[in-house]
Amino acid sequence: MIFYLIMKLVKDFNTKKILSLIWQQNGSAFFNAKGIAVGVFSGCFPFFGFQTVIGIFLAQLIKGNIVLAAIGTWISNPLTYVPLYLFNLKVGSFFIKNNVDDILSKELFGKDLWTQGWLFTARLIIGSSLVGIFFGLLIGCLTFCFYRKKFNK
Repeated sequence: MIFYLIMKLVKDFNTKKILSLIWQQNGSAFFNAKGIAVGVFSGCFPFFGFQTVIGIFLAQLIKGNIVLAAIGTWISNPLTYVPLYLFNLKVGSFFIKNNVDDILSKELFGKDLWTQGWLFTARLIIGSSLVGIFFGLLIGCLTFCFYRKKFNK
């Protein structure tokens, strides 16, 4: 039963519908680019269930497209959670000048996990911020160029 539902979901997933939704957004290229950039930025954080809310809030704050902000948060989804957050953790560890292997050692899965929790969280949040800024700017710039080309036709 569950397998059938998953296969139906995958079958109904239509990339063309999502892309047409993105392309049909009204507003200037800058307005749309701000929305998707802030959505991608928000999607890089490990705040499961709140990424879309944060993306929409930030889009309203900077006067960006809220629909594209919500779509941009899809950068993190059940297929990308683990690789994205491990990458964010490694980036954060690099900037804090600590080895990520120290965090993920077997010793931390006991009582030491609670004592090291702040360091783990700090590395993850710093990494998520830096990765979010980078990918947000990258996707925002690409979106700006695509919309600019669309509107100049």
